[in-house]
Order: sequence, then structure tokens, then C-alpha cells
Amino acid sequence: MPRWKVVFSQYLRWSSPVTQALGVSIVTFCVVLPLSCHRLLYSYYFIKSMYLDSMSEEVLKESLDRGQEALRFWQGASTAALASPRFGEVTQNPELLVTVVTASRNEGRDFHYLLQVMQQLSSIVGGCGERRCAELLICDVESGPQENQDAKLLEAHFRVIRRSPQEQQSNQDYVNTFEKEKRDYVFCLRKGWELVRPRNVVVLEDDALPRQDFFGVVKDLLSRRFALQTLYVKLYHPERLQRYWNPEPYRILEWVGLGLVAATALFLTILYWNPCSSSFTLSASHLLFFTLYFMAATELLGRHYLLEVRRLSPQLYAVSPATECCTPAMLYPGNASQRVAEYLDSSFCFKGNAKDIVLYHMARTVHGERSHSVEPNLITHIGAYSSVRANPARPKLL
Repeated sequence: MPRWKVVFSQYLRWSSPVTQALGVSIVTFCVVLPLSCHRLLYSYYFIKSMYLDSMSEEVLKESLDRGQEALRFWQGASTAALASPRFGEVTQNPELLVTVVTASRNEGRDFHYLLQVMQQLSSIVGGCGERRCAELLICDVESGPQENQDAKLLEAHFRVIRRSPQEQQSNQDYVNTFEKEKRDYVFCLRKGWELVRPRNVVVLEDDALPRQDFFGVVKDLLSRRFALQTLYVKLYHPERLQRYWNPEPYRILEWVGLGLVAATALFLTILYWNPCSSSFTLSASHLLFFTLYFMAATELLGRHYLLEVRRLSPQLYAVSPATECCTPAMLYPGNASQRVAEYLDSSFCFKGNAKDIVLYHMARTVHGERSHSVEPNLITHIGAYSSVRANPARPKLL
């Protein structure tokens, strides 16, 4: 028999590590993961053609039902029912101020995003003991002829701030959507600060629904040393952009580290328990294979689902350098909100240079400034219909 056939037959024997590695890879990536992940929205195995439309419709229906329930809640809520504590009375110098920026929507009005967010905030803000976790403020930046009906409904329960007629008049010059959005944001930052002088500020957009552990995690973040030296902490990043295969360098380090730890744990297990009579040993080549194996498996499964494990405790939430996209939920420690207002005021926004990009570049270029993101997300972005951008007929999850 030719020598090459002898060598080849040796590799094909099941006792060969090469054959076992090939078998494990085929079973994992061609059978187990496809069967397990084909309905996971943020997995590479997600079958869009089969599930995206139905899942999108299901999420829209849930949001619509939640919005209608919130509408009934606030319509039926009496002042007496909310008088302990009364949210309309904003105390001075609170530890935390949460400002919700809102504008009316031409589409998706029946979803009542603002009412959903304020109902959730009102239910969790009392979870910090005798004192409220934060003071709540609504900043209505609607400038059109049509009133923001949801904000008007909430006036009986929360402090709502708006531009004065004089400020409205001075803000009437035409600007693009991105610049207007930035100016509204700056207005809300400054008015909230002037009104109560808070120690820390969170700014939410009106479609950023806080999770149950929102205030517990924010409190933990503010107790960490980095909070004294950061311009802002992003509390949300789109799930579809949370993958390891991403330009963010720290994720590559996290990815490789996860692969190494998982591979090492596997080899330590094999030393004491090897029911399949595996031929793998703690050699450099075998360690490299399983490091790459676990890296591929976690990426294909979806990093988003691994991050969910961190919700077990506020201390497990990860803080990393800030990413570029999106500002639906932002934490500004100390007086950082006023520095942010100044930075935004000094820049003109347009498509490709929206306020999130301006802030990202300011934090990277201004000496002494830093910015961070927290993972997993502290809010759910429920805004299928935008108040400032064109909307599709039926929004999709992806």
C-alpha cells in the first residue's frame, strides 16, 4: 500500500484526533447549532425568510397592547393614587434626575411609547428604599401645530417642561432633522440641570423602555471609580451590532479570552472525565483548535445571548469603551451633561454627523474626556416608528 494511503487511513480512524475534531465540528456547526438557533433573532442561523415577518408582527402587537394598557392606566389614574410620592413635585439636588425627551409622532400614535416608558419608570422608581431612586422629568420638544397629546395627559402626574413662546420663536429657523434633534436634546439637558441641579443625569428618549433592574444597575455604575472620569455612559447599543466580529478592539480580546477559557475548561474536564474516549490532549495544536471552535460557536450563536447571563447581578454588568451608534439612553455623571451640551452646541449636525457621532468623536479627541458603554442593555428600544425619520409601512425587527 502506498505511504500516502497509510497516512490517510490513520487520520481517518475514529481514534485519530483529526477525525474526532472533524466529527465534533460537523455535529456542532451543521446539526446542533442550526437546530437550536434557527429562531434566535441575533444568531447567524436565524432564518429570516421563515420567521422575521411573524416575529416582527408579534412584537408590534405586544407593544400596541402595552401602549393601550398604558393609556388606560394614565387615563384612569387619579392624582390621589399617585400622591405617594407625587411625581410632579421635583426636589432640588437629587442624586439622579431622569429626563425623558419626547415629541409627537405622525405614525404609530396608538403605541403610546411615552406612556409606556413613564408607566414603567413610575413602577420601578420606588425600589430604592425610603427615597425614590430618581426624580422624573418630561421634556416635550414638540414644535409643530399639533400638541403632544401623551405629554399633555401626563402633566397631571409629572413635571413637563417645554420651550417658552419666545424660545419657540427663536428656534423657528429651518434646519435639517439631525440638527433639530440635537438642539432639542441640548435644550432638555440644560433645562433639567437649571431646574433641579442634580448630581447625575440620565436622558431617555421616549421609546426607551427601562428594564426592571434599571436603577439598581445605574446606582452600581455610579459607585464605580470610572464614573468620576467619564463624559457619558451609554446604556443601550443595538443588539444586532453587539457581535464579536466587530471593529471594537476590546471585543476581539473578549472573544479570544472566552475561547481560551472554554478550551482550557474542556481539557481539565477531559483529564477527570472522558466518557467518549477522546484522544485530545493539552497540546498547543489541540488547545488552538478548541479555542477557535468555541470562538466560532459563540459568534454563530450570538454574543447577545451570552451577555444576558450578566443580568444575574448589577455587579456583573460589563463596562467598556463607548461605541459610536445611538443615544436612546445615556448616563451623564456629575456635571457632564453640561459639558455635553456645550460640545453639541459647538457642532452642526447633518446626515452622517448626528449627535451620537459628534459625542463619540468629542470623547475621543478632547483631552481628558472618556466615554463608556454598559452591557447588556438597560433599556429595550420599543420605537418601531420614529418621530424624526421616515418609517416603513410595517417595521421589521431587522
